[in-house]
Amino acid sequence: MKNLLPLLFLIIVSCKSTFVVNEAILVNTLNCPENGDCTIELLPNTSLEFKKDEFGNLYPVISEGNKTIFKFIYTRKPVPNTQDSNYTEIVFAELDSVISPKTFTNETLKDAKLYFGRLCYCKGETGYYPIKNGKFNISKSTKNSFKIDFNFKIDEVPQIISSINETVSVKSSKTN
Repeated sequence: MKNLLPLLFLIIVSCKSTFVVNEAILVNTLNCPENGDCTIELLPNTSLEFKKDEFGNLYPVISEGNKTIFKFIYTRKPVPNTQDSNYTEIVFAELDSVISPKTFTNETLKDAKLYFGRLCYCKGETGYYPIKNGKFNISKSTKNSFKIDFNFKIDEVPQIISSINETVSVKSSKTN
């Protein structure tokens, strides 16, 4: 039995698929509120950092690096004949360059640099915030795709998007 455990572990590990994003991917999502449009963007060979401006507000800085940035964007359709009705929510995550099944929960969400952005004409209720409460899961979906399941809550500002459940196809990038 002792000799079978290492073999079993090797079989399980070798069945786990990983994906490499070789070029930027932009896809419309299937699960989006009716009054808006949602997209997912994967940016390979980048890194993500959040800096503070002179007022202490966070803002994202994307630069060349060895990671893949996951970016989910929800854009609400503007209200007709209304100025300043633009409204956007953005979720950022910094993933390894080789995307593999992984789960981040609450305290470990910071390891993936998960941030929520609310951009609107919403006095005192706009900006970027680290996501501290939630569960972010990446799993294999099919031979050339992986699934993102993410449920989260932000306490600092109201939010429309609190769940992302999407499958992303990666063309010919499977490494295992």
